[in-house]
Amino acid sequence: MTTHTCSDCGTAAEPGQSFCEACGAVLGWREPAGERPAPAGAAAAQGSETTTARVPRGGTATVADRAGAAGLRKEAEAEPAPAPPASPASPAPSAPAGATPPEVTPERARQLLVPVAEPEPADVPEAVAPTLPGRPSASRPVVRGPGREAEAEGGVPCTWCGTLNRPDRHYCGRCAMSMAAAEEAPERLPWWRRLFDRDQREAPWAGQRPRLDRTFGHLLKWVGAGLAVGLLIATVIYLPTGIQATRDHFAKRAPVAPDDVDASMSWGGHGPELAFDLTSNTWWGPGITHSAEGEWIEARFSQPTDLLDVVITPGVSTHANQLSEATLPRTLEARVTTSDGGRTTHEITLDQGAGAQLRAFRAKDVVSVRFTLLTAYAPSEEKQVAIAEIEFFGPSAGGWF
Repeated sequence: MTTHTCSDCGTAAEPGQSFCEACGAVLGWREPAGERPAPAGAAAAQGSETTTARVPRGGTATVADRAGAAGLRKEAEAEPAPAPPASPASPAPSAPAGATPPEVTPERARQLLVPVAEPEPADVPEAVAPTLPGRPSASRPVVRGPGREAEAEGGVPCTWCGTLNRPDRHYCGRCAMSMAAAEEAPERLPWWRRLFDRDQREAPWAGQRPRLDRTFGHLLKWVGAGLAVGLLIATVIYLPTGIQATRDHFAKRAPVAPDDVDASMSWGGHGPELAFDLTSNTWWGPGITHSAEGEWIEARFSQPTDLLDVVITPGVSTHANQLSEATLPRTLEARVTTSDGGRTTHEITLDQGAGAQLRAFRAKDVVSVRFTLLTAYAPSEEKQVAIAEIEFFGPSAGGWF
């Protein structure tokens, strides 16, 4: 077996090897099956020419290439190529009768030496993405962005984003919210219904839920709410009383005289009737020195009577120069008995002075009033307590105002 060596670097090559493994130079030519091989001289010339001609990838052939190709053509025309030896393992196919071997031309030699440029990729439509062989994939769909539709002129606006939509749409083309809310949008409820209708309140969106208020202001809010509720309850309970008190305050007064009088004790000639005779120079006295604590004088009414005020004149007269003749009462307890048998107690405090003293005395359906002496000013063993006059005033029968 003949061993080939590279003419450029001298590296030994295996039989049938076309290129040097060390430097990449061309070692020899191998003709396709059925073609006539070139003569030995032509092969040697071809080998020498090809080793000296190195064309870069994608370049053009040089002058040496053209000279070697011309020599090959002359030798091929001069003498015929001998038939290749038959191999017992793989017999060469015989050429068909009448067929002529292909001619070795410079163009063919150039095609063997010069690599063919890679084909450019074909133009692919933008809508179709390139795919690997055997893995087909559907073209990517074109996504239409949200916006107002072309046929939505004069349509129904969305209550969420305000985009106009066709009347036949059930959901907004931009935000996908239900269009039924535009027809069923309720009116805003008054504040007092929103305050107590917490179950029907719309739930907040995700991420917009209000935080829990745990500050001092939240506590003040509850305190204020409690005070408001308490004030409302008190107003409901005491409203009738307040109305009546207002009417009594602005009512026109009229004197009311008792039908009967009585006293626990009386000093001779100064009975209890003298305290209700509308005369200021007469007086009632129990005939007991010091403060006469526990002694009482009572006025009775045959019909239930409404009382508004009481006027009490302490002492024996309205004149200041006569105040020292008797002890002046200081505190009186007024026990009121009503027509239904109920009893209420009022405490009346008088001033240490001469003249009539007016005190508010609100009572309804009164049948009797008992004044009991409790304390007195400057009690003495030589003087007794005296009351010159007691007058009652009620609402006028002509009207409240």
